[in-house]
Amino acid sequence: MKKIFNKLVRDKIPEIIRKDNSLPVIHILEENGFKKELAYKLLEESIEAVKARHDKAELVKEIGDVYEVIDAIIEAYGLSRSEIIELKNLRKENRGGFKDRIFLEYVDEVES
Repeated sequence: MKKIFNKLVRDKIPEIIRKDNSLPVIHILEENGFKKELAYKLLEESIEAVKARHDKAELVKEIGDVYEVIDAIIEAYGLSRSEIIELKNLRKENRGGFKDRIFLEYVDEVES
């Protein structure tokens, strides 16, 4: 029976599938396709983290997966970790973090 996945997977997944006596059908993505699939993988892992929010152990695992995808994106795009952290800190300084738990319901436009 064929099980369709059509998604980016970790490097050792084909080997794990073979050890389970199944045959993975794979292909290696070119750079543009890889970058596109990394974006989808970030979304997938983020959704899984949201679903795991009530189970601390599962949430830790899913956040680790998100980190792994972010690391791959940084590498694929040749980004600078230090620049990312610097900009993150600057945005936090200018716009704040999430410590105060503010939930914006709406904005009432004031006529001038």
